[in-house]
Amino acid sequence: MDGRFTRRQLIKGGLAVAAVPLLPALPPSRASAVPRIDVPALPWPAANDIVANTTIPVFPDRSFPITGYGAKNDGKTDNTAAIAKAIDACAAAGGGHVIVPGGGSFLTGAIRLRSNVDLHLENGAVLKFSGDASKFPNVLTRYEGIECVNRSPMVYAYGEKNIGLTGRGTLDAAATSSWNKGSDRAYLESLVAKGIAPEKRVVPGSGHTMRSTFVEPYACENVLIQGITLKNSMFWQLHPTLCRNVTVDGVSTDPSTAHNNTDGCDPESCDHVVIANCTLGAHDDNIAIKAGRDADGRRVNVPCQNLVVVDCVMNGNWGAITCGSEQTGGIRNVYAYRLTVKGDTKFALYVKSNTLRGGFTENINLDGVSGTFARNFVYVTSTYNSQTGSHLPSFGPFTIGNCASTKIGGKTFDVSGLSNAHVHGLSVANSTFNGVSDTSNTLKYVDNARFTNVTVNGKPI
Repeated sequence: MDGRFTRRQLIKGGLAVAAVPLLPALPPSRASAVPRIDVPALPWPAANDIVANTTIPVFPDRSFPITGYGAKNDGKTDNTAAIAKAIDACAAAGGGHVIVPGGGSFLTGAIRLRSNVDLHLENGAVLKFSGDASKFPNVLTRYEGIECVNRSPMVYAYGEKNIGLTGRGTLDAAATSSWNKGSDRAYLESLVAKGIAPEKRVVPGSGHTMRSTFVEPYACENVLIQGITLKNSMFWQLHPTLCRNVTVDGVSTDPSTAHNNTDGCDPESCDHVVIANCTLGAHDDNIAIKAGRDADGRRVNVPCQNLVVVDCVMNGNWGAITCGSEQTGGIRNVYAYRLTVKGDTKFALYVKSNTLRGGFTENINLDGVSGTFARNFVYVTSTYNSQTGSHLPSFGPFTIGNCASTKIGGKTFDVSGLSNAHVHGLSVANSTFNGVSDTSNTLKYVDNARFTNVTVNGKPI
């Protein structure tokens, strides 16, 4: 629990915890140190400011082992109630660490975090999520950018402040395949069109099914997800939604192709997000930045902004950094630095919307991104899935520097705006792209495209 910290982080983190009074009967406790997050100096002052101003939660130095509340690590006993009791006791005491001991597997249903509680998985600890759908109660969530009521994610929090999911343990959702299925978004879209409120868009029992995400803090502040490994996800793996101050550090997600749409990390309508030192595998996008979909996205109208992604390894199926397609509320101020891309990842940067979705993606910056790319280094499309409407998407500027490839399966740059909605700037500098199959580039309706010291297969652009 110890680590280095800056004075700013200590003051901000300490004040955040101190705002929750301890119960009078309890002895005073000292706060643990701010968790160590290794982030180098970044080449953009604005990105350094985002890191410095993203509050990391600090938890009182108390421990609540789940075994003290009846949990058993035999892989068969239902520990849902025992884990909830440990979390409730920790919250009632003013916060601390709920400990999942190493060795053996703890079977559980949905886990709901509370303010000032860190759920800490010791090395070798395994949480196995149940195949019994009744263990996952209905909660407010966002399914592919549309608010609704669905079965709880494996780990969930709503409206909480200072929460953590940390440690060197593993969370395994393999057994949830028996119930966690379906992708009937059209049903939700029909409810939105009828003006039905989000809390009445109830999926379970409707005759329709939509998958639940793995880890989803919703409308929370000061979130730390650190060190854990996620396995056998049925849907998006990390999905912080409408949160402020989110830190994801040293997390490994599942690169398995067993299930579709298992994005590694999907921050949606969040402000101040730092993703560092992660190994992100996915059968879809590695990181997909989102901000709501279509009419419901315009109703909520909250952008996803001020994100830093640094020192991560990407091993997914689509974009290393993807913006959209759920980008109706807008995406801005994204900084990606020193990313290594491998496997079947198609794009370093993938930006997608259409005139039905609208929204904006602006001020997107990549530096030191390298690896192999199955299609393009940058792919920007304003006609995603050929959907049309009356909401013009707005893209750019995009700034790329010090990047490289050893293989690109198509063109290096395939960037297209619309005749009435141009891409507002593409700047590429000091980059070397080798192993490129198609040395032509598509730049359609792109204003102010500039290439400085950039080569493709040894030839300057």
